[in-house]
Amino acid sequence: MAEPTTPELTEADEEALSRMRYRKALARKKRKEREAAGEIKELNITAMMDMMTILLVFLLKSFASSSAAITASEDVRPPVSTTRATPKDTVAVTITPKNVLVGEREVLRLQNGQFPADKLQGRLVLPLDAALKKEVEKLKYIAERNPSAPFSRELSVIADKKVPYDMLLTVLYTAGQNELENYRFVVLQKEGE
Repeated sequence: MAEPTTPELTEADEEALSRMRYRKALARKKRKEREAAGEIKELNITAMMDMMTILLVFLLKSFASSSAAITASEDVRPPVSTTRATPKDTVAVTITPKNVLVGEREVLRLQNGQFPADKLQGRLVLPLDAALKKEVEKLKYIAERNPSAPFSRELSVIADKKVPYDMLLTVLYTAGQNELENYRFVVLQKEGE
C-alpha cells in the first residue's frame, strides 16, 4: 500500500494560513475583551452601603428641618409676626371666612362668617368635634405602636387675621374637649426678619 502523500504547501500558502490564524486569534482576543468589559467581576457592597447611609442621613436632615405645610388660599391670610419659632407637624385646624378645615379636609361651611346654629352644642362645634376625634384616635394609635412618635396633644391653628376672637375660642374649646391642649397659632414671618 502506498502512503498518502500530503501536498506540500508553498510559501504563499503558508503565509496565507499564518495570516488566517493570526486574524482568528485577534478576533478571539477582542471578543474576550468585550465580554470582560461588560462583566462585573466583583461587587463592592461597602461602597454602596456608604452611599445609602449618606443618602439616608441627608433625607432625614432635610425632613427634620422642613417647615409646616400650609395650604395656600386666598381665603386665609394669617397675621404677620416677628417670631422665630419653627412650626411643628401637628393636627392643623384652618379657619377661613368661609369654612373650617382639619388638615386639608373641609369639616364645616360657615354661614355669613359664623358657625351654623344647628352645628353648635353650647360652645362645642359638632362636625369639628367628630373630625378631631378621628385625628386624635389616629395619633394615639400611632403612638401606641411607635414610641418615637408620642401623642403630643398639640394643635396648630391657622386662622385668617379677620377671624373673630369668639370663633377662635369656640374652636379651641372644641379642641380641648378632644385632648388637644397645647395650641400654636401659625403666623407669617415679617419680610427681612
